[in-house]
Amino acid sequence: MSKQLLKKLGLGALSLGFIGGLAACGNGGSSTSSSEEDSKTLTISVDAGYTDYVNEIKTKFEEDNDVEIKLVEKDMFEQLESLALDGPAGKAPDVMMAAYDRIGALGQQGHLAEVQLGNEADYDDTDKAQVTFEDKIYGAPAVIETLLLYYNKDLVDTAPTTFEDLEALAKDERFNFESEEGKNTGFLAKWTDFYYSYGLISGYGGYVFGEDGTDPSEIGLNNAGAVEGITYATDWFQNVWPKGMQDIKSAGDFVNQQFMSNKAAAIIDGPWQAQTYQENDINYGVSKIPTLNNGEPYQPFGGGKGWVVSNYSKNKEVAQKWLDYVTNTENQEKFFEMVNEVPANQAARETAKGTNDELTTAVIEQYETAQAMPNIPEMAEVWTGAENLMFDAGSGRKTPKESADDAVKTISEAIEQKY
Repeated sequence: MSKQLLKKLGLGALSLGFIGGLAACGNGGSSTSSSEEDSKTLTISVDAGYTDYVNEIKTKFEEDNDVEIKLVEKDMFEQLESLALDGPAGKAPDVMMAAYDRIGALGQQGHLAEVQLGNEADYDDTDKAQVTFEDKIYGAPAVIETLLLYYNKDLVDTAPTTFEDLEALAKDERFNFESEEGKNTGFLAKWTDFYYSYGLISGYGGYVFGEDGTDPSEIGLNNAGAVEGITYATDWFQNVWPKGMQDIKSAGDFVNQQFMSNKAAAIIDGPWQAQTYQENDINYGVSKIPTLNNGEPYQPFGGGKGWVVSNYSKNKEVAQKWLDYVTNTENQEKFFEMVNEVPANQAARETAKGTNDELTTAVIEQYETAQAMPNIPEMAEVWTGAENLMFDAGSGRKTPKESADDAVKTISEAIEQKY
């Protein structure tokens, strides 16, 4: 995966070992402050983009709880990575946000406090799974996101609904790739990146860690279904797409370049790309990713962010109240209104869907088929072990079965050695 996408997803695999090594420095016994004055202060850290939202809703909370909110602007990932040092030193905030896939490991390592879902009825099983590790809840769901289909409305009249529709685009001469005879860019997807290709693999029956993503001993990335999905992708790599699509590092740039130059009619990417397309005046539409040829839905990872509490905080009771407050329906609706990110709260999600915004609707509908990304520490080994999975098969270096077997072997051996 690219460093840019790693940051978007919070997949700080390299930092997990560092954080874990520091876990012994504190398991919740340290204090952010022992003074009476500080006990009436709740420190909340958020990205700069959320500052106006928190300032908008904080006054009522302060009045109801006789507390002052101290707002800190800091990049979410920097905040999470500094928690292991700042917590024991008394410098960490009480509350912050965390990418879902970071929550399980941080909770296991003792950096996050166990919390309650005060608005539990507002979440479905996928939402709850995002913030749960070993039956303990370490956060309150706030934001959902997943991969989508973007299509160019100047090139196609309606959104493709099946992969047969995408295959038809790949036969359209308008999208023939000039510098490589017989190649076509009508539909593109960065399948060399496991985050992008997983929805294809899982749609054919593959999986990461068992049915619910919690059993690292059961890796299904080389079962019959997974191999079928990889074989299908291999046909695109070898018989349809230009060789640039096999480049692990630059395939994503190639996809976006083709889409923004009107040479690709449909692509798979995340909601974070929408602003770029808007700024470049692309007349795009957004929809669910089309149904696979086996009749099953594309099943990408579902991601997002949740509110979490530092285990080093002495204000955990008030922090819990903030989690309940900031994730209630009213405040999640306000969140969507001000930040334009899709809320996790189910009622607020329906309100957001009622705005008939294409991007919002597509995220919500695709999330229904998404799988909660495993948040156990062993997931770090999957990103490394599956990095060349599609490249090896797509380039012809290995058969789809050989590529899948080798990836699973690499992942399994790394897990056995490290965990």
